[in-house]
Amino acid sequence: MKIIAITTPKVIDEDAFIIKGLIDRGVDMIHLRKPDSTIDECRRLLEMLGKELRQNIVVHDYPELFDEFSLRGIHINRNVTTYPQGYDGLRTRSCHTLEEVARYKGECDYLFLSPIFDSISKRGYLSRFDEEELRRASMSGIIDEKVVALGGVTFDKIAYLQGLNFGGVAMLGEIYGVEAMNRLRR
Repeated sequence: MKIIAITTPKVIDEDAFIIKGLIDRGVDMIHLRKPDSTIDECRRLLEMLGKELRQNIVVHDYPELFDEFSLRGIHINRNVTTYPQGYDGLRTRSCHTLEEVARYKGECDYLFLSPIFDSISKRGYLSRFDEEELRRASMSGIIDEKVVALGGVTFDKIAYLQGLNFGGVAMLGEIYGVEAMNRLRR
């Protein structure tokens, strides 16, 4: 099961250290999501990371950084709605309904489905799915190895999500603490 970390919305001094630590401890991918930061702040952060670390980064808000820093991919969401012409990187997308997952799965390497549980990091961002609905989506093949659970995901919920055939989990609120770093594989 993929473990994906999503960065906090604002660039902070410790970001490079945190990103390196997460990758060193086994996180498969880092989604650089910095809507509260400028492109230049993101650029400075990426400059602090070596090429090897940058190959594990998917960018959300500034797709032009993909080529500039040889990143892993670009994430499509409400702010970035299309891939640049000739784009050949990892393709990921945010989805908030099972219908969106079914529609876009063939176009993407993986998709986020959210919020699966009540969000830890976004107040008032409540789960949109009940257990029966998720089980039906799993049994019908909508939820599979290309679908990544996002929203309120904690380490103790990973086994449950594996049982529903999710291919991965994405975390922001749960993964940024010292205790979380110690729980990661490796």
